[in-house]
Amino acid sequence: MKKISFFARTLAIPTLALVMITNSCQRDNTPAPAGGTFTPSAGARQFAVKTNDFSFDFLKNVNQLEKKDKNIFISPLSLHMALGMLLNGANGKTAEEMRKTLKLDEVSAQDANEVYKQLLEGLPKADPKVTTKLANAIFYRNDFSVEPDFLNLSRNYFSAQVAAEDFSNQAAALAKINRWASDNTNGKIPTVLTEITRDQVMFLLNALYFKGDWKIPFDPKATYDAPFQITGDQQKTVKMMNLNTNLRRAYRQNYSAVELPYGDGTYRMTVLLPATNSSADALVQSLNATEWAQLQQSMTEGKTMVGLPKFTLEYEKNLNDELKAMGMPTAFSQFADFSKISKSNGLAVSFVKQNTFVAVDEKGTEAAAVTTIGVELTSVGPAPIICDRPFVVLITEQQTGAVLFMGKIVNPESK
Repeated sequence: MKKISFFARTLAIPTLALVMITNSCQRDNTPAPAGGTFTPSAGARQFAVKTNDFSFDFLKNVNQLEKKDKNIFISPLSLHMALGMLLNGANGKTAEEMRKTLKLDEVSAQDANEVYKQLLEGLPKADPKVTTKLANAIFYRNDFSVEPDFLNLSRNYFSAQVAAEDFSNQAAALAKINRWASDNTNGKIPTVLTEITRDQVMFLLNALYFKGDWKIPFDPKATYDAPFQITGDQQKTVKMMNLNTNLRRAYRQNYSAVELPYGDGTYRMTVLLPATNSSADALVQSLNATEWAQLQQSMTEGKTMVGLPKFTLEYEKNLNDELKAMGMPTAFSQFADFSKISKSNGLAVSFVKQNTFVAVDEKGTEAAAVTTIGVELTSVGPAPIICDRPFVVLITEQQTGAVLFMGKIVNPESK
């Protein structure tokens, strides 16, 4: 069999978080691996099926708005969970749009919260040979009034660390938030925020960390230098790992797929290679929950030769435009309704951002993601006017509109 040549302008691999949800909560035609203590409920499996469309929509929208020659690595699970925590604070049209975007419009808030809790507690136990960590946090300005019910839901169902911080001491607040991100990603994502604007009052964060050794490792001695086709006329040399063993694989109309299991097999990386007459972009566009389910059913085990380049990348993406395009624009507007977070303040989402890291080598995979949601006031007090530079003055009479005096003060002197 010929060696598989991996070429694509974009990483067309469904992300590890996506694979975590589908392979933990949706059984295929292989026996369940032994060793783990996580047995997802029927509700969790239904939840995964409903939300797979969200994962593929997310990938498609990022791919459409990202530069075509740039790598992509995203975490649907991290984003879904962070937005799920925020959803508990949304009301009205804002909540309706968010539920539809998250594919939760037919799932009650209570049921969704229960599944998030089950994933938080269960995924780390799914495979004792794989390290999986999930964490949530809320940092809010200490003089900002937050509804107790919202914080209680976040603590009870998302195990969220909740902290009121003095945002006016920006350096200290940033250090604490970034330290939380670093601590919960094994140092792989040390910085998620570099500033706090005066109208930002809350940050919701989800961190996801994954480290798994291949069930069947690649032999480092079989790794060799190989050409990688970036574009039609651009190549580079990569370190191509090789494996020739029994693996689950499928050959679809426009792509080939192979599963590389970790640990005892609960977690797997699924690699999708577009056909030579297609492209990674076309492959991404064709993926959806139905195609993914059909792929799982078409997988069969057999002797397969795999070539996979070693790679390490860091990725950062502001997701405002993607989420608006996916159906939740109101959350980012002055018409947003987050009255379940605060009844006394008008709030909107200022940004949703994701930072990710992934390293793939002969031993296995290490990956991390932090999703950060900034919440800001939609109406804030007027900015202070400090005349610490040249300024102009006018003295007028209101009834007539007459200007009595006017001047430019460049060098004021005090007596």
